[in-house]
Amino acid sequence: MKVTLVVFSGDMDKAMAAFNIAIGAGSMGMEVSMFFTFWGIHILKRPNTPSRAKGLIRRMLSMMSPPDARKLPLSKLNMLGIGPFMMKKLMKQYRMPGVQEMISLAEQSGVKLIACTTTMELMGISKDQLVEQVDRVAGVATYLSEASESGINLFV
Repeated sequence: MKVTLVVFSGDMDKAMAAFNIAIGAGSMGMEVSMFFTFWGIHILKRPNTPSRAKGLIRRMLSMMSPPDARKLPLSKLNMLGIGPFMMKKLMKQYRMPGVQEMISLAEQSGVKLIACTTTMELMGISKDQLVEQVDRVAGVATYLSEASESGINLFV
């Protein structure tokens, strides 16, 4: 069975849910691909990589967006960053992996990570700003091709 996920959200809790499903499916021997688009592309940004966005609007978007997976907000109860701090503390207490660790676990489970070219162009993100686990940079036609062969297709 093949599973496809569109990761649209850049929220930490939604990213964790998407990776949890993908890693679980991959561990069960399913073929899994995750297509990261719009706010979800920030999950794949390499830590400590300076923005190279050009133009006023792209630079402003870059400044207002999370720099990488370590700084993702929560979709609810973000409370100026206190919510994610509390969540990460609980996750550490219960030995749950964070989003960055889940990216590596997904790779180990055979999950393919695809970064959306349109989003990258729109937001001024280059391929070298993405984590090494990204399998490819591709457009919506690639996602649709993968999804058309999939028995499970989720939008997170």
